[in-house]
Amino acid sequence: MESHARYHEAIRYLESFAREKGAPDYMRDQKNPAVYLKRMKRLLRLVGNPEKHFKFVHVTGTSGKGTVVSMVHESLRAAGKRVGSFTSPYVVAAIEKIQVDDLYISPNDFADIVEELKPTIEKEHLEGAFGSPTYFEVFFAVALIYFKRRKCEWVLLEVGAGGRYDATNIIEKPAVTAVTSIDYDHVQILGKTLLSIADNKAGIIKKGSAFFTTEKRKALLSLFRRTCQGKDAAFTALPAVNDYQENNKTLARAICRSIGIPDTDIEKGIRTAKLPCRFEVMEAQPRVVLDGAHNRAKMRSTASNVRAIQFGKLHLIVSVKDDKDLSPVLGEIVPLTDNIYVTEFFSPTLKSARLEDIARVATSLAKKGTAIRIVPNAADAYAAARGIAKHDDVILVTGSFYLAGELRKGWYSEDWVLEHRKSF
Repeated sequence: MESHARYHEAIRYLESFAREKGAPDYMRDQKNPAVYLKRMKRLLRLVGNPEKHFKFVHVTGTSGKGTVVSMVHESLRAAGKRVGSFTSPYVVAAIEKIQVDDLYISPNDFADIVEELKPTIEKEHLEGAFGSPTYFEVFFAVALIYFKRRKCEWVLLEVGAGGRYDATNIIEKPAVTAVTSIDYDHVQILGKTLLSIADNKAGIIKKGSAFFTTEKRKALLSLFRRTCQGKDAAFTALPAVNDYQENNKTLARAICRSIGIPDTDIEKGIRTAKLPCRFEVMEAQPRVVLDGAHNRAKMRSTASNVRAIQFGKLHLIVSVKDDKDLSPVLGEIVPLTDNIYVTEFFSPTLKSARLEDIARVATSLAKKGTAIRIVPNAADAYAAARGIAKHDDVILVTGSFYLAGELRKGWYSEDWVLEHRKSF
């Protein structure tokens, strides 16, 4: 739509900045990772420190972060609080990353704030003591400025990657910090052991905060407990079961109770919370499911959801980001599949894994008789699966939020999301 031209221009500016202006890939340089926090703090100082105005809930973990944030967000809304959330990644439109109450940031407000930030961004690119702000860092600054203008009382932050050096970790006094669970993801950044990953995520724990987790491994709980003791933070390990969704609800309830939300509002919030591309059923016959699972833990949950339904054949449309370890991710879902369509997602700043690599790993994991095809265009892959799927079959699109979001546009276009400022 022409009315969204300024928004699209702002997005192109940020994307081109990420690609072309020399900013390093966010969180990739681990030689001096503290620079990420220094750069974020400097950027916020230059725009008036908007982060000083809120009560924060800060959530990290390998899986379930977005779901927990959504549940807490809706619970705070039910209790009559003005609440903002900053999450990632987005599915269809970038405004999904920034939400106040029941609406995403408006395209015009987003464009206005980016325009205001341009002189600061450009100056930092040329003269900044800690280098150019990245796409993620600028997005976070936009969110905080918007939350301040909307007079939010509470702000919920979903960590982008890890915890200790994530841009969101510039906040000093969160009311609550939380870790959902720990598994292998972003190992190039966080380390190759669960302890190193957990240690990085424990970096969000701050002095005086209440800390909650549904992680159940004893070694990781000991690490979290020691960190809390060192920070004078209240440590709570919540009872966890072998059901990711129930664990998410348990964590959301504990967070909300700790900040004084009544149980009736909490339960309403949990019932109301809904996110796109989390095992989202788009059609019934055949059942078409969009799911953004992109690591082993998330895909394990997806596979569990698949097993819980009755169906004829499973048709998998899959793409995976190029920095993922393919075998653990694909190993959870490929053995359940009858037909596999290996494809690519589109992103101006990220890459899919090589189609041949995905197909090779899928072939090694597939049950006998599974058909595997490479179809580079995602829409063509979906059309091919739709063409052979019977009414009682399932078509599952997964492996990447970018892939699931790209195909979700067939039901909810980017213009629709921008116009309604909602996903549903």
